[in-house]
Amino acid sequence: MKSIGFTKYHGTSNDFIIIDQESSLTFDLYDIELIRNMCDRRTGIGADGLMLILPTNREDVDFEMKYFNADGKPSSMCGNGGRCIVKEAAKRSLFFQRTRFLFNQDIYLAQFDPSRNWVSLKMQDVEDVKLYSEDYVLDTGSPHYVRFCSVFGVDVFEEGKAIRYSEPFKREGINVNFVEHKHNALHVLTYERGVEDETYSCGTGVVASTIAWAVKEHMKDGIYSIDIHTKGGKLEVSFEKKEDRFTHIFLKGPAIEVFKGRYNAC
Repeated sequence: MKSIGFTKYHGTSNDFIIIDQESSLTFDLYDIELIRNMCDRRTGIGADGLMLILPTNREDVDFEMKYFNADGKPSSMCGNGGRCIVKEAAKRSLFFQRTRFLFNQDIYLAQFDPSRNWVSLKMQDVEDVKLYSEDYVLDTGSPHYVRFCSVFGVDVFEEGKAIRYSEPFKREGINVNFVEHKHNALHVLTYERGVEDETYSCGTGVVASTIAWAVKEHMKDGIYSIDIHTKGGKLEVSFEKKEDRFTHIFLKGPAIEVFKGRYNAC
């Protein structure tokens, strides 16, 4: 029996298993069943995804991030997961305040403020926002479909699943966000591919919803900061808009350590 050390984190109730430093060196990245079992909420630890902090020989980054969805498969960027892994890397003294880390050959920048337990993660630039009927499709590190509607009474699972498995999205999958602007904030609900269910928060989805809102409202060029409400808590997205290009996009919010433990894998 193999014993795997881990730490459980959540970022606005988007929860993750982070494999500890000792176990990460021997963890089988190709064991889909193991990852799926660890993320199972009834028989495992329970999480929306699993992450590893790996050492790197590159001098321009502090560590490498590996990410797997709850279905056990490698996935594209996870914003809340990225914020949580930054907090864990800070706890391991891999950096002080500011960091650069590698994920899928891309470099991400982040800052950790221990006084607020607050992580700011710089996301990739966005310039390609497609109108799909009356909805929006864009990539913020992961692909997202954004629909503006009243979020009250939305069946996120059924409506999100229908869009996720519709043409032309069913082959690669897409995350689906239902968004409403009220009380000077965006309220976002998310169906997440790979989890294949509603998640209480999605970092790349929050960013996608914010950028889609800026396009929808024909915002003028400038620097903006938008408050976001998800089922799991509050986040903030800031960005700079210049013509059709969005840069200096930061996803900001808490990263909470829940507990540590060891998982016994047969």
